[in-house]
Amino acid sequence: MSEELHQENPSDLTAINLSPKALQMVRKMLEKEGAGPEQGLRVAVVGGGCSGFQYSLAFDEHKDGDAVAELDGVRVFVDEVSLPYIAGTTLDYVEGLHGAGFRFDNPRASRTCGCGSSFSA
Repeated sequence: MSEELHQENPSDLTAINLSPKALQMVRKMLEKEGAGPEQGLRVAVVGGGCSGFQYSLAFDEHKDGDAVAELDGVRVFVDEVSLPYIAGTTLDYVEGLHGAGFRFDNPRASRTCGCGSSFSA
């Protein structure tokens, strides 16, 4: 089961999903970093990467215009520019033979690259 993030404006309900494993890893990383209660996970899209757009994850604080959610004790922020590109995306944490890391499953991506961190829409 995944948790959803909704923008504070109810007329524009778009969502990003975090798997239970992703939430667990974010909580663990926030604790390791010694992040304060005002900090959370910022999920964003930036220009670049081999397919045109690249995902960005960082610990940050709330900024004006952010979609904000508290998911099982984790605050998640998405800026208003990134939200249309990642609405409906599921963020998961996977472990495998090639290492471990966050994986984005974005239904809006028309093409992704082998690295899994860039896409085109």
